Amino acid sequence: MANNWAIAIGINQYQFFQPLSCAQTDAEAIRDFLVTQGGFLPQQCLLMTETSPPFRERSTYPTKENIFLLFEDLAATCWRPQDRLWFFFSGYGVNHKGQDYLMPVEGDPNRIEETGIEVRALMQSLQVAALDALLLFDINRAFGTHADARVGKETIELAKELQIPIILSCQPDEFSHESSELGHGFFTAALLEALRYGNRTNLANLEKYLSVRTPELCQHYWRPTQTPITIFVSKPQVISPQLEEKSEPRVKELAQVAPNNSLSSPQLPSSPAPSLPISPSPQLPSSLTPSSSSSSSLPHSLTPSSPSSPSSPDPHKRSSNNQFLPHLLLGSIATILLLCLIVVVLLRDRKLAQILPASSKLASNNTKVVKVSPKPSPTASPIVLAQPEIQSTPQVTSSSQVTPSADESKQRNQALLELEKMSLSPTQASDLRQAINTARKIQPGEPLYTQAQDNIKIWSRMILDLAQDRAKQKLYAGAISAAQLVPKDQLVYPKAQTSINQWRLEAKQYVSNTTLIDAAVGLIRSGQASSYNRAIEVAKKVPQGEPGFDVAQKSIDSWSENILQLAKTRAARREFQAAIATAALVPEGTAAYKKAQNAITEWEKNSQ
Repeated sequence: MANNWAIAIGINQYQFFQPLSCAQTDAEAIRDFLVTQGGFLPQQCLLMTETSPPFRERSTYPTKENIFLLFEDLAATCWRPQDRLWFFFSGYGVNHKGQDYLMPVEGDPNRIEETGIEVRALMQSLQVAALDALLLFDINRAFGTHADARVGKETIELAKELQIPIILSCQPDEFSHESSELGHGFFTAALLEALRYGNRTNLANLEKYLSVRTPELCQHYWRPTQTPITIFVSKPQVISPQLEEKSEPRVKELAQVAPNNSLSSPQLPSSPAPSLPISPSPQLPSSLTPSSSSSSSLPHSLTPSSPSSPSSPDPHKRSSNNQFLPHLLLGSIATILLLCLIVVVLLRDRKLAQILPASSKLASNNTKVVKVSPKPSPTASPIVLAQPEIQSTPQVTSSSQVTPSADESKQRNQALLELEKMSLSPTQASDLRQAINTARKIQPGEPLYTQAQDNIKIWSRMILDLAQDRAKQKLYAGAISAAQLVPKDQLVYPKAQTSINQWRLEAKQYVSNTTLIDAAVGLIRSGQASSYNRAIEVAKKVPQGEPGFDVAQKSIDSWSENILQLAKTRAARREFQAAIATAALVPEGTAAYKKAQNAITEWEKNSQ
């Protein structure tokens, strides 16, 4: 059985950004709702604010290090595939060199790469863990700094690529706002409303509510409009089945009253939530508004009779009935004639379709074959696998047999040409899968069916090739997401599944090992040889043969050289005893160890 988990992060008092007023309250309210009304267990809901209590004996002060440590601890010891996770963040977000970052409490706009949390790394870690995750980002952007670039664009692309649903508080060219009157950011206030009033059965319902309610709150409080963005995944996204639908009867009632009112969401409650202003209930269509003349719109047989109504039939109505019969007869005759005409046209087209294959066989004796492209269906793409009307196909004789490798190369070139026609990229797994889905629309018996099937096989192999290339670069999340796009009915599907299982294991090892390396880097203090020595001891814990081992070894060798350089600097000042003590910190087995021992021998002579 899948478990429910939540991580809610809210930061008010930034060290290098303008303080926020409601981010901490936002995170606390989301966490409290999930525990009190969402069925989430308190011990499975992590809250990280400036004043939040410890979680599993770890500090929850929202620094980058604490966020990563708690995240990795949960991933390693608690989370299982298909567990549900709500990840909520309220605070500053920045875009730097085209990449989005969430800023922890010590986030510095002048050192974004060093102090920020890369959204790509976060989302890839979630995908590797195979969680059913929902991300909710109430991101503020700093005014008047280079960090106020359009944040969110990369996050949207990542969500589509990795198939992780996400809701952003505003468009990339907008700003998120908060209100002291509400005590929340406008996005979080609308989100809490939606959850309390039953718009939480799935992501689609939540998106409908937020897209209407968030701009309403901005308008009500005279703030610039912000419109949330929701990225859906291919599979139906249920937010959480455990959340009770307390307001469902009211929602259904509103949907029945105004089903066609597209200007007002049927999900909006008619009574205001506590401390949150709600717009008036949408106006009912005039056809549904009770009035004294409403009975006139009902069928005559359902209209209540009155004492003043005569019992005899109305002569005007009888006259209109007599005129109706000739019109009905003429209409029936016209309909029959129209149906006959349609049948004749269909039979003629079928006859023509039977003649065309025969004519193409007669033309096979010529060097050039003329093919008539079928009329494109309105439901299919007019570009898909379209052939030129005249195609030169040299005759293949017994004396000129095509080798399999050449034939395969020709088919691959043809598949690449088809991708180009559809304006799709051969280096994007999602584009290749889109091409496969489009080619599947060609049914058996159609002229291009065989070629479409060949293209599907080639595109499937290309998807797996892309996935393998990403895995070689240690981009395991991207590799797994690409391999998952290989269709089940293709020959390479079993290989793709085997690779996915292997990459998931390697990804966990890589994340664990890179976490060790990051922890080692965090120990280093410039000019302190002992800190480099401690970092080396931590990096040595990365097991040989596992992903990340080569990175650890390069770091260890580099740090050993740093220790030796510090020792040489002290020896140059004729501080030989200090230089010897420093060089002795170079561990055995590192790149600088032998040079350090030789230096120690020389400095011992000089110190005598």
